[in-house]
Amino acid sequence: MRTHEVDVAILGAGSAGLSAYRAAREHTGRVLMIDPGPYGTTCARVGCMPSKLLIAAAEAAHAVHDAARFGIDVQGVRVDGVRVMARVRAERDRFVGFVLDDIERIDAAHRLQGTARFVDPHRLQVDGPGGAVDVRADRVVLATGSRPDVPADWRSALGDRLIVNDDVFDWQDLPRSVAVIGTGAIGLELAQALHRLGVRVRLLGRGPRVGPLSDPALVALAASTFDASLPLQREAAVHSIERLGDEVAVHWHAPSGEHRERFDFLLAATGRRPNTDRLGLEHAGLALDDDGVPLHDAGTMRSGHSHVFIAGDAGDDRPLLHEAADEGLIAGHNAGRYPDVRAERRRTPLAVVFCEPQIAMAGRSHRELGTAGIRFATGRVSFENQGRSRVIGRNVGALHVYGERGTRRLLGAEMLGPAAEHLGHLLAWSIGRNETVDDALAQPFYHPVIEEGLRTALRQLRKALDTAEPPCEGCSPGE
Repeated sequence: MRTHEVDVAILGAGSAGLSAYRAAREHTGRVLMIDPGPYGTTCARVGCMPSKLLIAAAEAAHAVHDAARFGIDVQGVRVDGVRVMARVRAERDRFVGFVLDDIERIDAAHRLQGTARFVDPHRLQVDGPGGAVDVRADRVVLATGSRPDVPADWRSALGDRLIVNDDVFDWQDLPRSVAVIGTGAIGLELAQALHRLGVRVRLLGRGPRVGPLSDPALVALAASTFDASLPLQREAAVHSIERLGDEVAVHWHAPSGEHRERFDFLLAATGRRPNTDRLGLEHAGLALDDDGVPLHDAGTMRSGHSHVFIAGDAGDDRPLLHEAADEGLIAGHNAGRYPDVRAERRRTPLAVVFCEPQIAMAGRSHRELGTAGIRFATGRVSFENQGRSRVIGRNVGALHVYGERGTRRLLGAEMLGPAAEHLGHLLAWSIGRNETVDDALAQPFYHPVIEEGLRTALRQLRKALDTAEPPCEGCSPGE
């Protein structure tokens, strides 16, 4: 068996692993990146980029169908599923190609293809195309990513009629019908995109919520908004699924009664699980949580007092590309200069769901503020009558901004509405700079733009902070 002795072994060549590699190389040349392949990040292959390509096609189709509201009649519109998916695959492959180019530029002596498992805290057995390899590492970075979490009985019952988001982007054509189970970001984005492209869709969610919002008023608004625009069934308990030839029959119970419907495919958007269960962590001497993920510090990415660091989706903290890259840098630097381990300041939390209307969350959520017992006030704006939003016909949703009583600092925001991806960035930057509501209102707001809605919410927040604190605001996540 061949043997490699290195200072740092990095398990995973995705966004977190590549960042960790670059950071570790600043401190030592004895670095080895191990990945089973195929190379290419989750974002490029099956996540952020191909999903946005599908959403872009859906938005184009929706804009044509919606043109009548502006007095524009379009005749003979047809969605060509073959061409839609051809563009998705071609552009997806282009983005993957950029990642592969980055990996190819890494010294071949620093790359090893194969599946790694701990043998003891400092030894890994890597099984790859060339046979087993023994890797002895002084420090290890776990950047092994995540995978869709699908009930095993669904797979055995449905075979290739069960798909996950990874499978969608290899389609040669759009199907006639799809049941989407899961109303989180992935399920919501894909269900709406397919619906707008003419696929018969049924979106099923176990609970009353749609998306990640936690502010009770916005949760209710999101539910009513998507109830009206999507074939959506919330609070749906799936009783059974079965394969009938080339179709899937789904039987569920909802407040409206019993339902049964047949589809070409069942798309499971039921969450993702970290790829840590096959690493032999029982031999690594690490403390694990109930899901088998190493307990670790979010500032250092270090697991306990060990020589092991964790980054990206493998840590199950903030499963977003920019967070994975940041965590990879922190883990890579700390592994590279070990035992000089340093805590790094994390960026302001920012998350976006690319549905329509968009959802964005910046800073601390309503639930987090309430749970922490922080005294805060809320500024609100509805986009229903906001000037620019009405001009462009996207006047749906609302924005809530949270500010701390006493300091007047901006703490967080949740929103459902137009341009949420951009408003979320503005607010995340302000929160990261510790700006007060007064600082934010001192900035320019052009006319007519959607950002004027943000100004309205900030003005409301300033007024709320200037008045006496009501007895319940900020005291409970269920306000």
